Amino acid sequence: MDTNKKIREHISALGDGELSASDIELAFAALQTADGRQAWEVYHRIGDVLRAQSSPDLSSDFAARLAARLAEEPAHGKQAPLAGEAKAGVSMGSPSAP
Repeated sequence: MDTNKKIREHISALGDGELSASDIELAFAALQTADGRQAWEVYHRIGDVLRAQSSPDLSSDFAARLAARLAEEPAHGKQAPLAGEAKAGVSMGSPSAP
């Protein structure tokens, strides 16, 4: 496994309080490097964003516009007919017997 990736995983686990006691010394050593300190800061920023309770500023009609756009989407598992197929009576079902 990539050593840098493993070190970043240790730093992330340390920040989450999930690092095993046997790996703590390695994580603390990694925090003494510039890359380790940068990873620590990035993981803490990510955690701060994930824990944030504030919602983004959305326009007052966002929910209505989203609902309208979702209503226009074809149902899952079904494809909308190609242009002209419904009007021309073209069926995509099983071919009829001769």
